[in-house]
Amino acid sequence: MNDDLFLQTFRGNFTSLLSWQQLDEFWDVVRRKSDAGWYIYAIGAPVPSAKSTADDVVKFISGINTLLREEHYEDYCGIVYTDSKTEPTMIKIFDPNNLGVSCGFSNNPPLPGWLLSLIPPLPLEGKRPLPAGRQRWWQALWT
Repeated sequence: MNDDLFLQTFRGNFTSLLSWQQLDEFWDVVRRKSDAGWYIYAIGAPVPSAKSTADDVVKFISGINTLLREEHYEDYCGIVYTDSKTEPTMIKIFDPNNLGVSCGFSNNPPLPGWLLSLIPPLPLEGKRPLPAGRQRWWQALWT
């Protein structure tokens, strides 16, 4: 049942956090719900088997926010999507170095780089493994 719910939610409707201000406001929402039982999943890394702690959620938000602002060379965000801006259950964060067509319609849209989910995630296989630079970033975040 959770498998169906995860895939249904993952493939469902998402809205973009278009501006950096919207993203800041959204991170505040997630921080307030940091103890809700989030799974933090880097696509290409092993699927998390346990929920993250509230401290890990806050740490991830801080790290990913810094990465996005340093590597997404636009005056807008537009690469973070959520199923709800006020009561999120799933958040897709696209890697600024692997965007492809992350918005609009595509028969083969790219996978996000990272996923926060209140539903236990299933493996999402990308066409490329987690790049070495992203592996180092991911590992350094947790040390």
